[in-house]
Amino acid sequence: MTVCITDIARPAAETVAKFNNAEVATVHESQGRKGLLADYMRPIYRPARIAGPAVTCEVAPGDNWMIHVAVEQCQPGDVLVVKPTSHSVDGFFGDLLATSLKARGVAGLIIEGGVRDTATLTEMQFPVWSKAIFAQGCVKETIANVNVPVTCAGAFIHPGDIIVADEDGVVVVKREEADSVITKVEQRIANEEAKRVRFENGELGLDIYNMRERLAEKGLRYIKQGEDE
Repeated sequence: MTVCITDIARPAAETVAKFNNAEVATVHESQGRKGLLADYMRPIYRPARIAGPAVTCEVAPGDNWMIHVAVEQCQPGDVLVVKPTSHSVDGFFGDLLATSLKARGVAGLIIEGGVRDTATLTEMQFPVWSKAIFAQGCVKETIANVNVPVTCAGAFIHPGDIIVADEDGVVVVKREEADSVITKVEQRIANEEAKRVRFENGELGLDIYNMRERLAEKGLRYIKQGEDE
């Protein structure tokens, strides 16, 4: 059975808003180094940063019909996540679909496939992370699922999970873990800021991170040039 689920659960808006200022790398580290999408998922322009609940969409190779179905399910602040059912880098998405998503207040698109009209998308300032840029057009013949769990670029994503994307990549945060993760993110940001002040004051990472003893335990020796090893 092929379905379009219309009543997905989303995290609280105030929780999502907190992720808007979080970097992908910080989120990834804060949740135990998990949730990253593959390294080939790149923004089509920079700078770009989004965070929002996932609306998921499957598409058949070379067929973007179901994106039109998914657009109707999107709410303001959502991030549309598109996954081809088999490998395909055809240009599933262009400026007309972006115009439709923008009209609904969608934050951006994550697609493990191709996009086109990138110059116009950049002018529109509609954020897109894609696997490829390719002018090949699509047909509208094959149905697939909307708002079911998908594996996109190696990450398992449920509808309503939080997507965070910036110039460094894309990461997914499970909806039920979002509050605990953002608490760790905020703690990590504060900790890094304190360390940044120490670095600016000339301290070394060797001392800030207490590395010297561990380096010695691993066998690192400091010698002057010309001394016997």
